[in-house]
Amino acid sequence: MNFNWIEYETIDDSAIALITLNRPRQRNAQNRGLLVELDEAFAAASADDAVRVIVLRGAGTSFSAGHDLGSREHLAERVPGPGQHPTYLQFGGTRAGVERMWGQERHFYLEKTKQWRDIQKITIASVQGPVYAAGLMLMWACDLIVADTTATFADVVGTRLGMCGVEYFAHPWEFGFRRAKDLLLTGDSLTAEDAYRIGMVSRVFESAALVDSTIEYARRIAELPSVASTLIKNQVNEAQDAQGFGQALSSAFALHQLNHAHWLMLSGGDATVQTPDFGGRDRSTQRPVVPTVKSRARADDPQPEV
Repeated sequence: MNFNWIEYETIDDSAIALITLNRPRQRNAQNRGLLVELDEAFAAASADDAVRVIVLRGAGTSFSAGHDLGSREHLAERVPGPGQHPTYLQFGGTRAGVERMWGQERHFYLEKTKQWRDIQKITIASVQGPVYAAGLMLMWACDLIVADTTATFADVVGTRLGMCGVEYFAHPWEFGFRRAKDLLLTGDSLTAEDAYRIGMVSRVFESAALVDSTIEYARRIAELPSVASTLIKNQVNEAQDAQGFGQALSSAFALHQLNHAHWLMLSGGDATVQTPDFGGRDRSTQRPVVPTVKSRARADDPQPEV
């Protein structure tokens, strides 16, 4: 398989498939070409009966910093012409108004992420650096998450774009209900240790050991009979589904589209998110993402005198 935006290989007599997001200069921001290739790689690993475990990882210093909102490649894919990605003319892409965004985002961000979650193989996300917004979606689609000590986790679309979270809204299950509200309303991040403490992350490795330790962890999982590991996965996923997970995802996606429609209406159709013209911060004035801490309103604010 020939890919432009990812790398795919198998090791250990094909027992482990390694999928690597390969846009390190853009911190593995997710352009359309990357997402389509990722789907092809997941499909290949899913179809290969020799594969028992799939590892998803990112090249460079960040697993994924979210949706690509402005790179040269992203803009070229969107603009009509010879460089336009064909999927922008499919899945609602030729429709007008909210229907176009609804169709495109539902297919590529909601339904594909749900499909990857339900792959009948064990999937492991191996993450480092900033894992923001749509980076969380890719990570949460996996059964297990391992991180290095540099990993931080945040959904900043509320504080930076005036949006109510990303399209695959698993936050209450991954963070806990009140913690999800706090993180979405503040844009603060969790450290890898925080994520391990709440059960979102299964292992935290030293940065230099992430690659090798992830593979050793995958080998340990691959030792199980595939029937047992697959049924364990389905048992847990179905328990989550019985709690209303799927319905909550659908409802949250509809609210996400309402949020887009709000900004489209205010901007006269020019913007799908909050911009400085409508109270948003210019990128140059946005405050950095900081870890959540229990004793301060914001981690980098000075300690109040007592």
